[in-house]
Amino acid sequence: MNKKTQVTSANFMLHGGDYNPDQWLDYPEILADDIRLMKVANTNTFSIGIFAWSALEPTEGHYQFEWLDQIFENITSIGGRVILATPSGARPAWMSEKYPEVLRVDAYRRKQLHGGRHNHCFSSAIYREKTQQMNRLLVERYGNHPSLLMWHISNEYGGECHCDHCQEAFREWLRVKYLDNLKALNHAWWGPFWSHTISDWSQIESPSPIGESMVHGLNLDWRRFVTDQTIGFYENEIVPLRELTPDIPITTNFMADTFDLIPFQSLDYSKFSKHLDVISWDAYPAWHNDWESTANLAMKVGFINDLYRSLKQQPFLLMESTPSGVNWHPVNKAKRPGMHLLSAMQMVAHGSDSILYFQWRKSRGSSEKFHGAVVDHDNNSNNRVFQDVARVGDTLENLSEVVGTNRQADVAILYDWESNWALNDAQGFGMETKQYPQTLQEHYRYFWEQDIPVDVITKEEKFDSYRLLIVPMLYLMSEETIERLKSYVANGGHLVMSYLSGIVNEHDLTYLGGWHQSLQDIFGLEPKETDTYYPTDENVVIFQGHAYTVKDYATVISAKGAKVEAIYQKDFYAETAAVTSHSYQEGKAYYIGARIEASFQRDFYSQLVSDLQLEPVWKVKHEEGVSVQAREDLTNYYMFVMNFTEQKQSIEFESTVYDMKSNEELNRQQELTPYEVLIVRRPK
Repeated sequence: MNKKTQVTSANFMLHGGDYNPDQWLDYPEILADDIRLMKVANTNTFSIGIFAWSALEPTEGHYQFEWLDQIFENITSIGGRVILATPSGARPAWMSEKYPEVLRVDAYRRKQLHGGRHNHCFSSAIYREKTQQMNRLLVERYGNHPSLLMWHISNEYGGECHCDHCQEAFREWLRVKYLDNLKALNHAWWGPFWSHTISDWSQIESPSPIGESMVHGLNLDWRRFVTDQTIGFYENEIVPLRELTPDIPITTNFMADTFDLIPFQSLDYSKFSKHLDVISWDAYPAWHNDWESTANLAMKVGFINDLYRSLKQQPFLLMESTPSGVNWHPVNKAKRPGMHLLSAMQMVAHGSDSILYFQWRKSRGSSEKFHGAVVDHDNNSNNRVFQDVARVGDTLENLSEVVGTNRQADVAILYDWESNWALNDAQGFGMETKQYPQTLQEHYRYFWEQDIPVDVITKEEKFDSYRLLIVPMLYLMSEETIERLKSYVANGGHLVMSYLSGIVNEHDLTYLGGWHQSLQDIFGLEPKETDTYYPTDENVVIFQGHAYTVKDYATVISAKGAKVEAIYQKDFYAETAAVTSHSYQEGKAYYIGARIEASFQRDFYSQLVSDLQLEPVWKVKHEEGVSVQAREDLTNYYMFVMNFTEQKQSIEFESTVYDMKSNEELNRQQELTPYEVLIVRRPK
């Protein structure tokens, strides 16, 4: 784990971002000035061609690569590197006009018009042919260019199509999944419910609001199909790239849902990640919002970083961010002084080997003309945002030895896209209070606050390397996952699980006979029912002599050998178990039966961490709102001490540390100004 794993051939931190020279081909003075400003901004890497199809192929079969040749040479002249994108994220108008099948059909069965972006059909044979043809021309022309660093495939894959081609592709996908056996499909979908039994494959349609699907197995399989169809389209795109440039790494940019700052929900990234060489993602937190503290938002950013880093257990890339505001939040607030460097260093602290922006230069027109950029409409290198970017570049130049390093974690939290899909579809519990990703972040919070590193893993990963595995609200569990959890505990692992876990199998069918017997064996209990609360309802649990408030959910538990750690105080299940522990063979399993306030989780995990002797390897004394995160190699810890508050904060190192820029020994006591970050090295 401590060995370096460089995800690109660059031995420096990447700094730059999305560059759209195709918008400025009639402005040669702008293109010339870009090169000058790139050096002033301390940038070195640029993503090119993401939306450039109409500039590369203005009419069918008529190609214009000369402008891109020149851009390559311009960037090469300053020692820069290029991340070359395939342009499939936005088609030229001539293609939509001549080949209307490339346009998506929405869930209402309405054909979409040309416009916007990402509204192409992933099943379209013509679009697959055209994208692969374009990509082959790109790789033949630029595959051996010395400045080519990596391939950026399309852009922010997402969405779905319901056209006739996609319906046929879905039916074929189901035929393969269910071995051409309609009886197996009907059993998995519980077909007799409301007379939904399928008697011919042609009767299957994708879910639609026109006739809202109550067949949850169908809904779940459709979401799986959308992921697989998207991956299939991506795999078609990269054929010539793998063929002609097998040593050039490939990525595509993942996303997060911005306002809640939870993982992107429409695609199962745990599947998609296996097809990428490098994970990259686009981060746009709403800093300085009016509904949460800066530290709370930083915790959520940390969770997503640790999830995307853990997908491949290697450094990732921040492919897009903004040096200040965006243009699509309800309120597009500028970053306050210091926040840009702080937010950039948080990404690096959690495993990013890049700080890249959308965008290099603001567009002059259309929907992104006011989206944040390095170069504003004033073309001025002296404005605040440009200077903030230059400062980040200067800081990154001192972090070359951090490139390729990772984070060692003894604690893991399990996140699962399929389980969240199924839980959200379930017509039960609280329709607005399920909040699966947010619940996982609440469990993550304690470890982030205590500077204890966490891997956020998926169910396919190995469990046995972790001393503590936390599995909240894993509603959907296959028998395979259950048995792997059982083996983990039996072999000495410590497992924490919560309410609404293990209720349905991989087909979204409930387990008969109550909770799965293996789960009963592990936890020494049986959940009897789940009480769902109105917003005004609450209960109280007593844990180690202290009272804590319960909201939203409470599980009525029948303890069968489990030790009762906390009890309810109210309602018909007063004086019964709310939290339990149970030794199972060599390990121990804990069950949290209710959604309990944050202070309970701090106290519960504090005790558990003490029992397991889990500690941060980089102890720094600090107050709430300061985060200390680190990466490591065989000889050093690289520590990022970050003040996510609006007040000065005092910190104290427990041992000798060295400033990353000057390499000088620092005083152990330091004061951080608001939004300040201190980057130090500590020898092992």
